[in-house]
Amino acid sequence: MASGLAEESEPSPGESELAVNPFDGLPFSSSYYELLEQRRALPIWAARFLFLEHLESSPTGVVLVSGDPGSGKSTQIPQWCAEFALARGFQTGQVTITQPYPLAAMSLASRVADEMDLTLGHEIGYSVPQEDCTGPNTMLRFCWDRLFLQEVASARGPGAWSVLILDEAQEREPGGDPTLVYKDTVPTDLVEAACQAVLELCQREEAPGDVLVYLPSEEEISLCCESLSGKMGTLAVPGPPPRVLPLHPGCAQAIQTVYEDTDVSVRRIVVTHWLADFSFSLPSIQHVIDSGLELRSVYNPRIRAESQVLRPISKCQAEARLLRARGFPPGSCLRLYSKSTLELEAPPLPHPKVCEENLSSLVLLLMRKQIAEPGECHFLDRPAPEALMRALEDLDYLAALDDDGELSDLGVILSEFPLPPELAKALLASCQFNCVDEMLTVAAMLTAAPGFTRPPLTAGEAALRRALEHADGDHSSLIQVYEAFVQSGADEAWCQARGLNWESLCQARKLRAELVELMQRIELPLSQPAFGSEQNRRDLQKALLSGYFLKVARDTDGTGNYLLLTHKHVAQLSPYCSYRNRRTPAQPPTWVLYHSFSISKDNCLCIVSEIQPEMLVELAPPYFLSNLPPSESRDLLNQLREGPAEPPAAAATEMSSPREYGDGCVLQ
Repeated sequence: MASGLAEESEPSPGESELAVNPFDGLPFSSSYYELLEQRRALPIWAARFLFLEHLESSPTGVVLVSGDPGSGKSTQIPQWCAEFALARGFQTGQVTITQPYPLAAMSLASRVADEMDLTLGHEIGYSVPQEDCTGPNTMLRFCWDRLFLQEVASARGPGAWSVLILDEAQEREPGGDPTLVYKDTVPTDLVEAACQAVLELCQREEAPGDVLVYLPSEEEISLCCESLSGKMGTLAVPGPPPRVLPLHPGCAQAIQTVYEDTDVSVRRIVVTHWLADFSFSLPSIQHVIDSGLELRSVYNPRIRAESQVLRPISKCQAEARLLRARGFPPGSCLRLYSKSTLELEAPPLPHPKVCEENLSSLVLLLMRKQIAEPGECHFLDRPAPEALMRALEDLDYLAALDDDGELSDLGVILSEFPLPPELAKALLASCQFNCVDEMLTVAAMLTAAPGFTRPPLTAGEAALRRALEHADGDHSSLIQVYEAFVQSGADEAWCQARGLNWESLCQARKLRAELVELMQRIELPLSQPAFGSEQNRRDLQKALLSGYFLKVARDTDGTGNYLLLTHKHVAQLSPYCSYRNRRTPAQPPTWVLYHSFSISKDNCLCIVSEIQPEMLVELAPPYFLSNLPPSESRDLLNQLREGPAEPPAAAATEMSSPREYGDGCVLQ
């Protein structure tokens, strides 16, 4: 039985000289037994044998597990499933665990490898967009859920796994062990209020233990960490000063430190946001400071734009954060908001992710795997019909669908790429326009986390960054930044001197290599670098427009107020845009292509490059141009489609004989 094997694979410390690890045949190390004692103290441990019995006897093969945050579900259940699969010789493949966020997959894989006394990257691995840390002997793998869907779509068959674990980790059980304190009102400056609360905790001798601080956004996390780091050195506390650590997707190194730092003599202040509500378990946390707010990107399909929404967290998130402070002795939870705010303004559950994002990639995968018609798919939380229809419309414009509404041959190829459909289309078009090398770099840089960590702090830093900007716009600037980064030897100090995110650029380098490997696997042509030539400049514009014709805007009066082509919304260039940072004042480009549009306090177009409207007419589908809402911009494009008007006499003369246009096209 699986339960019998599980019991035999857990030796006692006294048997350490004889016991061997059943997964690699090597003797257990001393650290294994130390971690085993910690595992046995987890609340989930009491359900171990019951879980294995259900897994063995369930007629459907499905077991549902729920429990409090920090109870050990995300680390222990994968190990039990590995024992279950080992008893059957992994007959159908590895144990796969999906995680909603890449960093959760990475951190959990590292922790489980330590607990199982195995090597990360060999028996235990993880797969995330910028890194595949697995090998031929990997039998337990943590995987980002979107990447898993991509694999399912490309697989020929049901999938190679013995056990599949879908870990959402949205804990919903209430708790009341810690001491709980509310603020009467939300502070006007959340960062300052959080910093003050941390400093007061650190100066209280009766409040030992690590601290977890929740703030709404990455920007506020960075500000809080900078402020605390500056004050910790002068703080009058016994022992070494506390260590301040950020926890968000743009700081992978710090996240590894959060889990690997075992020095209990140094107090850790972990500053994070909503990401820590999912799949993170930090047993050393005793105190929680909760801002009660989150900043999330919400996609609006009607205008193809993201809104930065600052909103209250849900009641279940608030309770889950409270339970992070459980411990022996119980810790404390300070909520920087009132109890009435939680009761009256907070929704009961988090907003479903599928209802707040662009569904084009998901619909493409559903159609590739022929799971169901998007409108008939049984979603746990059903997205709005408008969002599904917009996704289908966008895929149709990109030629991913055929005349019958089924996936076209081009759509099948697009579904192979771990990229948004419009970016995958631009990369495919670069094969036609002989600029694959440059487009690979653009795709990698656009997919990795933002490369600019902050505005320049000094004139010298601003000058170094300005030297990396390209006259053709932000897409060419991304290429120039990446090439300079590679030439620097991926030097971290070089990045810091220019205010660049070293980790993001390293991610872009890994992702670019993955894209090259994928293109070679599906036998797409590559091209030699030609960046900087006039021909390459035009080719790159054409490749970008082939995928991003849906994202074009026009400056109608020369003042920098851009009217979006697909709907009447006015936007401005981002403060990071190269066109805004030039030394000599110049009129902004009239027609631009943009990567994303965010409705926020300044309505920014992000990653912008100048285009020519003639190219747009050449490359965009005619029915897309015909469907544009009425505007002066549409009229101008239609004039370009029809060609220049001819005098009546000349037109009559021309009608007497056939006329040849462009590439040998003859009108009779």
